Amino acid sequence: MTRERNILIIVQNLPVPFDRRVWQEATSLQRAGFGVAVVCPKKKMYTKSYEQLEGVDIYRYPLIYEADKGVLGYLVEFIYCWIASLWKAAVAYWHRPFHVIHACNPPDTFFALAMLFRPLGVKFVFDHHDLCPEMFVAKGRSKTGMLYRCLLLLERLTLRSADRIIAVNQSHRDLAIARGRVDKAKITIVRSGPRRAWTGIHAADPSLKRDRKYLVVYLGEMCEQDGVDHLLRAIQHYVSFCGPDTLFAFIGGGPDQPRMKSMASTLGLDDWVHFTGRVSDELLWQYLSTADLCVDPDPLTDWSNLSTMNKIIEYMAFGRPIVAFDLLEHRRSAGDAALYVEANDDKQLGVAIRDLLIDDGRRQIMGECGQKRFYDYLAWEESERVLIGMYENLFNIDGRLLLTSNESSQ
Repeated sequence: MTRERNILIIVQNLPVPFDRRVWQEATSLQRAGFGVAVVCPKKKMYTKSYEQLEGVDIYRYPLIYEADKGVLGYLVEFIYCWIASLWKAAVAYWHRPFHVIHACNPPDTFFALAMLFRPLGVKFVFDHHDLCPEMFVAKGRSKTGMLYRCLLLLERLTLRSADRIIAVNQSHRDLAIARGRVDKAKITIVRSGPRRAWTGIHAADPSLKRDRKYLVVYLGEMCEQDGVDHLLRAIQHYVSFCGPDTLFAFIGGGPDQPRMKSMASTLGLDDWVHFTGRVSDELLWQYLSTADLCVDPDPLTDWSNLSTMNKIIEYMAFGRPIVAFDLLEHRRSAGDAALYVEANDDKQLGVAIRDLLIDDGRRQIMGECGQKRFYDYLAWEESERVLIGMYENLFNIDGRLLLTSNESSQ
């Protein structure tokens, strides 16, 4: 007798396998015996409408419009992606009926799609990646307008309609309980770190320093709320009192990258900074292995203070000491692996970078501390165990989900 336990994961902002968290969730569940399919957009090199990778069925739709700024643009993108996701979900269900829709935000709109499948006995798991109301404000919008209230309503409807909620950290869990009025028993924290194998990667390449003594790395997508402008102003202050012995590498793409490159030139930093764009895993590992320290310049906002930045955990996996603004979830993730600077103080950020660069002993101690903390608590293997346990609980509690197949042949 074969037990079918099939899950459909929906994600809008990135394709798989490029979205590391979603891909790790999908492959972990597949290896644990669940049938897994993913619906996502096409982007970059991921252009196939359907393929199967590592046993996971992937259904992609063309992203005909991707908003950069403006409420209307985001509304158009969200509506289109919702309809495209519904179509691909129907195709996936036709090929292999699923028993759970696992929807990742943003946006907080896929609860409505999940409700369309509820009459078929399909459960809804909400994977709470981002705080959409807080992100809206972090992008310069008002807390008092109708749009903000609409985002709060969508979040509440999503949280209240979910059979289970996956939170990425303690702050998201607390918010779901307080703002969504969700029973804490329905919430599971699943963090987003890479696998422990990252700690064993030694790929240092001194040539990446371009004949400089020090290499400082920023890793991540460059969006309006990510604070790259703060780091550039910190570098402007840094160069005012330091010699030309440091290269700052900015790894990643994102809608704000062209503006940040232009800003760097305007500030006279072309000799100090290098924008790599998105890079292969191998080149990323080389940069992280070579870096003398890494930076997370996310400024203090309601969104950033309550969010776990993947870059922090990835820096720790490679044993890199970190300089960052003093935010709640930064401290919860990095602990003593980071040097914390008063929030949004760009000049102090530049000073802290220099102070840590010239203190080899402190950097070594911080890096070792971060790598051990990653290995013991933050690696994906820890989250994988929790994720699979949550799904085993969900399927086993509700007998309606324990469907069997091939019974006539047993």
